[in-house]
Amino acid sequence: MASSFKSPADTAKACVGIAALKESSPLSNLLVLSFLAGAYIAFGGLLAEVVTGGFAAAGGPIGLQKLIFGAVFPVGLMLVVIAGSELFTGNCMYMPFGLLMGKASIVGTIRNWVGSWIFNLIGSVFVAYFLAVATGILAVPPWEAAAITIAKTKSLGGASFIAAGKTTVSLSWDQVFWRAIGCNWLVCLAVYLAIASDDIIGKILGIWFPIFAFVAIGFEHVVANMFFIPVGIFLGGVTWSQMFINNMIPATLGNIIGGALFVAVLYWWTYLRGTDKPKAEAPAESKAK
Repeated sequence: MASSFKSPADTAKACVGIAALKESSPLSNLLVLSFLAGAYIAFGGLLAEVVTGGFAAAGGPIGLQKLIFGAVFPVGLMLVVIAGSELFTGNCMYMPFGLLMGKASIVGTIRNWVGSWIFNLIGSVFVAYFLAVATGILAVPPWEAAAITIAKTKSLGGASFIAAGKTTVSLSWDQVFWRAIGCNWLVCLAVYLAIASDDIIGKILGIWFPIFAFVAIGFEHVVANMFFIPVGIFLGGVTWSQMFINNMIPATLGNIIGGALFVAVLYWWTYLRGTDKPKAEAPAESKAK
């Protein structure tokens, strides 16, 4: 009976193949698929805020809030991986695999990362404004207050603020950075598990558990924050400068390290190191002998 999943080594090889495809992908495809990925992650964020906003306003236990929030958010990455799109955080794993195996270039990696980051932002902001705020879904009590609290917590750079009658301290720059490393370590493992599975149910389960874990723990995902913080901006809670300086920069750097170093480099070192140089092709005349 054929196996329904790949070995870890074969999964690493599959990541290299995906990186090669991304290297040669037309720019138009990269930008459209990156817009979709940003929107898909934003859908997961919107769902998470809708199902927990009222619960948070009612004073529900914080642990249960995190549990519910984490349980529904993974729908975003399921759409990204199964439907197909270009997510910056996943590309932080793919492209280093390709670089280490000679299947991607530095220029191609920068093109992929910059293009996916910018258009993930555009897709996320599109959902944040038109589908979350303009529709009134998150712009009315009790969801409005919960959405603003999330945005402030992520983007005020360690400053304190009042939420639900209590003083709350936002994340500092270094806290966002380290949380972002943990986040993309788990996110890229989720993608890795999805690649390892050859059936849809296996992919869904492989994605769900690590994503549930990173969200419930409270790690920082730069593309998810491209939705959460703009919602707070559109509702008047924070500013664009606070978003980029206090969250986008450290979250991006941390996500790159989490995916590139802790997944791509370590699995390349373990399973693919020493196999990165293709064997020389035999001359045609020697093949004929």
